[in-house]
Amino acid sequence: MLFQNKLYLVGNVDSVIVENIGCVEKHDLYGFQNNVNGGMAEYMKFTKEAINYKVPEDLPIEKAILIEPYACSLHAVQRANIKLGDFVVLSGAGTLGLGMVGAAKKAGAETLVVLDMKEDRLELAKQFGADIVMNPAEVDVVKEIKEMTEGYGCDTYIEATGHPKSVEQGLSAIRKLGRFVEFSVFGEPVTVDWSIISDRKELDLMGSHLGPYCYPLVIDGIQKGDFPTEGVVTHQLPLASFEEGFELMKKGDKSLKVVLVP
Repeated sequence: MLFQNKLYLVGNVDSVIVENIGCVEKHDLYGFQNNVNGGMAEYMKFTKEAINYKVPEDLPIEKAILIEPYACSLHAVQRANIKLGDFVVLSGAGTLGLGMVGAAKKAGAETLVVLDMKEDRLELAKQFGADIVMNPAEVDVVKEIKEMTEGYGCDTYIEATGHPKSVEQGLSAIRKLGRFVEFSVFGEPVTVDWSIISDRKELDLMGSHLGPYCYPLVIDGIQKGDFPTEGVVTHQLPLASFEEGFELMKKGDKSLKVVLVP
């Protein structure tokens, strides 16, 4: 849910162009931690540690609001360390998953497979550059991936759904010595067979959080069209309709990003 404020977008889930970054230092986003409030207020406090990114004046709001989520998407792809020619599977085609499509192809994925339960999101993924899209409710995706890779499995699996079944699916679909990136936040602890990670497949297991150092790259990539955005913003509503906007987000049916315009 995002607010437009002239040249700036503020907040995390409300959206951002402001961050405190670093591996050991604080990594805060406005609207994400208590010490840096978000944009759903009349005034904002810009902390002295913050790095502020100005939204280009000619960047339309429906593109500008995707800078923060796409920065998170880019960071996940960077963590995946995709090599030229890799067979990559991306599970989840929400806003963040869709933001990974262009980045994964640009990183060198020869074959990019995108998985999702919603056909409209799979169609967007295809438009954005995915080579193959599949619905796990309709096909045995592990079987299909194995057949496409001569029985080996994918080189990289990026989990972006937050569903336990997607984790199990990824561990089954990935090849030995493959790379598994966990991007999602789960509602409860997830149990898997850790012997797959160690003894059976010797996997590289990576986590990904937020989008440190990715904002300039994403702003440039969105402007150039390297990171497609068309269709991700599904609704623009007046501020007075905020309740309707939140309800659309909760349902997730035919909606991705909802914008509130003051």
